[in-house]
Amino acid sequence: MAEALLDVAGLSVSYATRRGLVHALQDVSLAIPRGGAMGLVGESGSGKSSMVLALLGLLDKGARLEADRLDFAGEDLRQACARLRGSRIGTVFQDPAAALNPALRIGFQVAEPLVQHRRLPQPIALARAVELLAEMGIPRPAEVAQAYPHQLSGGMKQRAVIATALACEPELLLLDEPTTALDVTVEAQILDLLERLRRDRQVALLLVSHNLGIVDRLCDRLTVLYAGRVVEQGDAATMLRAPRHPYTRGLLAALPRADRGQLQRLAPIPGGLPDLTRPESGCNFAARCPFRAEGCDAPQALRDVAGRAVRCHRAEELGDTPWPRPGHTAAQRAPLGAMLLEAEGLARRFRLGGGFLQMFRSRAEVRAVDGVSLSLRRGEVLGLVGESGCGKTTLGRLLLRLIEADAGTIRFDGQPVSPRPDAAFRRRAQIVFQNPDSSLNPRQTVEQALLRPLVRFGLASGAAADREVDRLLERVRLSPAYRPRYPHQMSGGEKQRIGIARALASRPDFLVCDEAVSALDVSVQAAVLNLLADLRDELGVAFLFISHDIGVVAHIADRIAVMYRGVIVEEGPTQAVLAPPYHPYTQALLSAVPLVGQSGRATTRLRLVGDVSATGPASGCPFAHRCPVKIGAPCERQAPAMREVAVGHRIACHLPIEEMARAPHALMATE
Repeated sequence: MAEALLDVAGLSVSYATRRGLVHALQDVSLAIPRGGAMGLVGESGSGKSSMVLALLGLLDKGARLEADRLDFAGEDLRQACARLRGSRIGTVFQDPAAALNPALRIGFQVAEPLVQHRRLPQPIALARAVELLAEMGIPRPAEVAQAYPHQLSGGMKQRAVIATALACEPELLLLDEPTTALDVTVEAQILDLLERLRRDRQVALLLVSHNLGIVDRLCDRLTVLYAGRVVEQGDAATMLRAPRHPYTRGLLAALPRADRGQLQRLAPIPGGLPDLTRPESGCNFAARCPFRAEGCDAPQALRDVAGRAVRCHRAEELGDTPWPRPGHTAAQRAPLGAMLLEAEGLARRFRLGGGFLQMFRSRAEVRAVDGVSLSLRRGEVLGLVGESGCGKTTLGRLLLRLIEADAGTIRFDGQPVSPRPDAAFRRRAQIVFQNPDSSLNPRQTVEQALLRPLVRFGLASGAAADREVDRLLERVRLSPAYRPRYPHQMSGGEKQRIGIARALASRPDFLVCDEAVSALDVSVQAAVLNLLADLRDELGVAFLFISHDIGVVAHIADRIAVMYRGVIVEEGPTQAVLAPPYHPYTQALLSAVPLVGQSGRATTRLRLVGDVSATGPASGCPFAHRCPVKIGAPCERQAPAMREVAVGHRIACHLPIEEMARAPHALMATE
């Protein structure tokens, strides 16, 4: 390896708690040269964020840091981190809402590092801030610079945070889940930008992510952390193609793949992280490992195995043995039931307000949903994909009658649903939100949260209600010991399971899952997806599954609907939508998906300019203003009709079907 820009050896971090010292990192070493990119992966609690905070000198006062070496460009970070932070070392955190100051305009925050570290006059710094926002692909950057954080979408806020981190042209970027909140198209733009920074400016990257496709595309080296210890480290592409440590195998087995669809049930890693106040002397993954054997209780050292460092004494013996997978497959599912939900011509417009939205004065209103029709059968999963702002969440809430439609009708189980439905419909149609921290009452225990719908709909009371709470917890694979817990006493995956249990308490026939697994680790995500699949198969629950993660949708959905600016532009069986012929927008979404083992797909990617909020034609195809293959006047002046290109597969596009069928396959499966 070339001379390291960042050189870490023997780093250990511990935190003082009431239960004793929590050993968050134990003897971690890694090195990144100029222009290099290191991926850092592992479940929540493995120590990834502690690593970033240690490099920045931002650990809590009660934290204890020890290291044989902690150097950046020859300087000891323990003394120099405050001076280097923000100038030569940039940082992008996962939550842009927490990283941005709500009381300051976006442009000022992006310009602030230039004023503080480069001593630029404020007018010059603000002008450069507008340029940086434009480089991030933000439309109307001058107006956005005048906005406050609460006036921006999550994706725009994250791009503003990245612009701030890049302001001083740092030599090292620390990226802590930088694209979790972004659509695949925006994510692709950010990844392109990071690749250019590596190539043109020799910027080094340390990328913390649970998205292994992003790691494979962006990183040349990979470090896998488990419970504070490095368990495998080496060439990223080689490790993701042929992992040697059981934990790395488990992470890959739990990953839903857009290029493989509904091949089989996902394989989550059982159990949870060990108690970090009592570090295991032997392998700390042994309790969860399906390959454990005699000798796993002995200390495990990092050893060279097939050109990478592996902390497992059975690494050579296991060879290419795959992680055990459950036997259940999609082929074993029962046939779909009768028609449950039918929506015709749903429409909803929102009038734009003041503040930041005044920059869009030419658009007095937004057509969030514009004449959408769809249907679901019992036990069917309809995946709904598209960029943020295309109307997915609004459509889900219209179907539940949580917001009033301007036009259109809904029939549920053969009966019309009024704009103000009765309690019977409310019981049978429920929603699981993206963020359980926002949807669960922090002052209610799990027991109280699950009892409320039982009492509200008169389903159970007294001892029967207590038994039902236990049954609901068992349904989501949690023990009765969770009954007295409050939300802050649970992990993200546990809280999301409680959100699902609460939605199931009313015994619904229809569930809207709005980005229900987007913030979860791959193993927890796999467990939740398996749970939803079980509910679908065992109870016949129908799902509208809203997500920007096409790999997740490809795994769980029977059909996929692609939405753009309030309309459905393509709809059909999952495998048909994932293969040509494509609507050009579908092709762009699929080609932007980062896949493990396909980092070389960059040359075939169909890139989009702008975003879904950009002003389009008053009439014509809603995608015409961004479409890279539009054919001129027809696209600009006439809205395309839905055409059936195969049984159940419909596309709204003026392009000849033969031309759409000649599009390159965006998802080429790799084994």
